[in-house]
Amino acid sequence: MKKVNFQLLCHSLLILMFMSISAGQGYAQKTSEYGLGLGVATYSGDIIRRLDPSQIGLQGTLFGRRKFDNVWSLRYGIALSGLNAADSVRPLDAMAQARNAYFKGLLVEGHIMMEYHFLDYLAPHSPVRYSPYGFFGIGYTMFFGEGRSYEGEIPPNDEGDYSLSTPVIPFGLGVKYQLKERMFLSVEFGFRPTLSDFLDKIEPNDTYLPRFPLDPDTPLPDDPDAYPLPYGANYGNKADKDWYYFLGVTLSYSFHKIECFNY
Repeated sequence: MKKVNFQLLCHSLLILMFMSISAGQGYAQKTSEYGLGLGVATYSGDIIRRLDPSQIGLQGTLFGRRKFDNVWSLRYGIALSGLNAADSVRPLDAMAQARNAYFKGLLVEGHIMMEYHFLDYLAPHSPVRYSPYGFFGIGYTMFFGEGRSYEGEIPPNDEGDYSLSTPVIPFGLGVKYQLKERMFLSVEFGFRPTLSDFLDKIEPNDTYLPRFPLDPDTPLPDDPDAYPLPYGANYGNKADKDWYYFLGVTLSYSFHKIECFNY
């Protein structure tokens, strides 16, 4: 059901993008813009529940932008980011402290998004040279990392390299400022919900660490230290998926004359 809902959402976003593109065909010559950005990235999931400034990585992006008018534009690009988190830095609870999981790695994202600027700051009569904007779209992410879901001698040994790929839905807010006629500076914060619960190498299954003893009739030992397995210590949250976030600054340059569009 969740996959069907995600497909419907992707189709709706694509249709909306194409409608915006078609609507812009009647305007004057469009403006092409290219740029780069730098910033930081972090994640939330089974190791980090809230944004933690102490566990961040660097993020960079290259992008192009196609303006249809002074309000709507289509943006496409690729982003690279380092992500990391560890229970040892700020454990959520005693279970997380005993689990002592961690992960780190490189994330590669491709995306296409629509941007909407709330102010017509490019118009000649505009009293301001900036505008807040919102963006939304679709993307695809690949992650190459290493990590551990549980610190303990439990077969199989899951510490080591892993990789995954997942669709994402990028959205967020930013502020764009016109430095010169063709040069723009932006600051933005973006959200990336994924369809994976394995970005942090922890997922809600009991493949090798059951939630309860396999034989419920087996009595527990009197000595707590003799208990064979810390059941459920590596459990993930079945109710949500992993997210990651970008905060950064971008600098872009327009290669065409900025025009005033009629509405």
